[in-house]
Amino acid sequence: MIVVAGPTGSGKTELAAALARRLGGEVISADSRQVYRYLDAATAKPSAALRAEIPHHLIDVAEPSEIYDAGRFVREATAALAAVAARGRTAIVCGGTGLYLRALIEGLSPLPPRDAGLRAQLEARAAREGRAALHAELAAADPAAAAGIDVENLPRVIRALEILRLTGTPASAHWARGRTGGVAADAVLILTLPNDALAARLDARARAMWPALLQEVRALAPAAMTGTEPGFTSLG
Repeated sequence: MIVVAGPTGSGKTELAAALARRLGGEVISADSRQVYRYLDAATAKPSAALRAEIPHHLIDVAEPSEIYDAGRFVREATAALAAVAARGRTAIVCGGTGLYLRALIEGLSPLPPRDAGLRAQLEARAAREGRAALHAELAAADPAAAAGIDVENLPRVIRALEILRLTGTPASAHWARGRTGGVAADAVLILTLPNDALAARLDARARAMWPALLQEVRALAPAAMTGTEPGFTSLG
């Protein structure tokens, strides 16, 4: 397994494709937005032509209304890795979702399952009082967890509060106890660019994707989606 990681716009997709061509490989996406159907341009999915040329996995595998978390990613990525290996090909895991990559390589901490009722309460409170209110509660109860979660990352804030309330133990304490599982990587390639160069690439990409993004949003308008579904809760 070769891992290609790096910030948005750093060229991960292009490098993963080049490696797949050179090594006879298949790409396993580790992107928490590309797992969702629709909004292809908004999430910068590999083009249809590229996906026809090189097999890509874990893209368009969930509806926007579904919760797709690190646990599900690890299960499905592990199955994809086994299938690629059975075909005698090289797996190239490519993506910018660090949580997913870490979960795959280092394993997962044993945690309680999600509680739909509790999550609904927390989401309703966030809608009433704002995301900062939930983050402030987390910061008071579990400063270590809050320090590592952006105030705008509502799903992770809710998960940390959920773990605390269900177990009575801070999420950071659970995470510190270690992880189980994990898949060893043969190589990890992390792409970097100077900030100015990366900003210029992102600006150009955002401008180029705008017309297609508008079309995608208009196409979803009749689908009775509110825009608050898990698949639409991106940062950035």
